[in-house]
Amino acid sequence: MNPAAVDPSYGILIGGEHRCATASFEVEDPATWEVVAHVTDGGAADALAAVDAAAEAAGSWRSCAPRDRAAVLHHAYALMRDRAESLADLIALENGKSRADALAEVSYAGDFLRWYAEEAVRSSGSYGPSPGGGTRTIVTQLPIGVAALVTPWNFPAAMVTRKVAPALAAGCTAVLKPAAETPLTALAIAELLADAGLPAGVVNVVPTTDPGAVVGQWLGDRRVRKISFTGSTAVGKVLLRQAAERVVASSMELGGNAPFVVTEDADVDAAVRGALVAKFRNGGQACTAANGFFVHAAIAERFTEQFCAAAARLRIGPAATGADLGPVISARAVDRLDELVEDALARGARLRYRADLSADRGWFVPPTVLTHVDRTATLYREEIFGPVAPIVTWEDEAALLEELNQDDLGLAAYVYSGDLQRAVRFAEALEVGMVGINRGVVSDPSAPFGGVKESGLGREGARAGIEAFQESRYLSVDWPD
Repeated sequence: MNPAAVDPSYGILIGGEHRCATASFEVEDPATWEVVAHVTDGGAADALAAVDAAAEAAGSWRSCAPRDRAAVLHHAYALMRDRAESLADLIALENGKSRADALAEVSYAGDFLRWYAEEAVRSSGSYGPSPGGGTRTIVTQLPIGVAALVTPWNFPAAMVTRKVAPALAAGCTAVLKPAAETPLTALAIAELLADAGLPAGVVNVVPTTDPGAVVGQWLGDRRVRKISFTGSTAVGKVLLRQAAERVVASSMELGGNAPFVVTEDADVDAAVRGALVAKFRNGGQACTAANGFFVHAAIAERFTEQFCAAAARLRIGPAATGADLGPVISARAVDRLDELVEDALARGARLRYRADLSADRGWFVPPTVLTHVDRTATLYREEIFGPVAPIVTWEDEAALLEELNQDDLGLAAYVYSGDLQRAVRFAEALEVGMVGINRGVVSDPSAPFGGVKESGLGREGARAGIEAFQESRYLSVDWPD
């Protein structure tokens, strides 16, 4: 899909057809401020029509043989590999991330299609005699029904496939609301799925600037039996309250505040390499991004010097320039990050490094490293979601662990140590859902992704991902011995 050619009638995809609407909205390249597309702006009526289409397609899709569902996903994976370059261009255009990050995301997104193509054919039911005899128990896993999927802007391809692929593998149909900042990638993936043989109506896409109206319509519809949301904790709480009205099954992948811990016996060179990825991948705009760096006092200066030097080598600019680091998503994000830095400095933090920016257009934020950050600073407590790295020193491991576990969020963490057993013990004591040990990335389609406490409910990826779109049915059969 060529985004420059998208006209105001393009966007809403229902029952395999693009539908017109009375309004459209602009999609902007955050690196240049150029309008790259106009997309149809959906509302409550479109949301209802999307559920109509998904409900109509549900019977035939759920009765489709698992092998046939797997074939569609395998074909989609092959098409995503074939279209990797154009999809990466599209992601970079509407999201602003570097081309390397965009290509990596396409690969990651494709891996979910492949993984769930393989999971689709693995039966997880059971059959056997009851413990007391006289009956046989049969347990089968059934598709939960129409699923409402709500995806964010920071990974516009991977977050779509991480939800769509397991839903399809389970036999569910779906209605999808992508982020208004990045709807083009979701539409391109829907087009790819259709080309892979997915029947019309199985996946329906409603881009909108009024998410409350669209998602509210879905949660109020008795045919929608599942919501899967990735986004902020604040919005997740609102959706959970709405879902509770009809007891809709809910998966929530919410905010993170990932600590990056470096012990005194760690390989500092390796820790810096991991820190660079954990902080600056996607410009720090990832729920798993390292928020604060907690470095043992004995090696803090060495780590800080090397980290600042590595940050200084990052090339900043639009994806087309071959830059390592693109813009953040919006003016609002720029203002918020500036406020976080100013607040930290006002509370005694020291500016150890800040890149010089020459760009006169685009929502660029310079990589910034702060030291001597006070615990009362806002960025110490809140998710930063940008290329700002506060470094805090520590000496008492038990005190550090207690401090980190006081956080209301618990998505991910990173631990670098030269003693693997020590690292594992520390990781096991952290109140988070995922820990990267001596590596700066935790995501993998074969692993359960998700957090604890206010970072969410449920897991995506692995077998848990498909089970989130299934429910168990138990049959008790009279069976005289």
